[in-house]
Amino acid sequence: MTFNFTTTEKGKYCIIKLSGNLMEKAQANELLDEVNTCILRDIKSFIIDFSDFQFMNSSGLTVMLNILTKSRKAGGETIICNVNKKLKEVFSVTRLTDVFEIADSEQAAEAAI
Repeated sequence: MTFNFTTTEKGKYCIIKLSGNLMEKAQANELLDEVNTCILRDIKSFIIDFSDFQFMNSSGLTVMLNILTKSRKAGGETIICNVNKKLKEVFSVTRLTDVFEIADSEQAAEAAI
């Protein structure tokens, strides 16, 4: 399954909905460009919705860390939500549960942003 994303701006934050699999950093170049564009427009916080997302490897984790770093450097935050069991395990094994705030739903993420 190919990697895709959509973005929805909501005031001072942007919701990024991922779908498919993220296995190579090059797949996410457009996503990272979109994050940079948002930050330039003073949208510094992001909610990354994994509800339609299947899997990612270490390259995908690197992309997520890049988004988190960009948002925090700009004075914002990145929260992930709707993470499936397999991906929760990946975040747990890599100890990224200590780095990312993980919300159960998009509504919970919006409340936390």
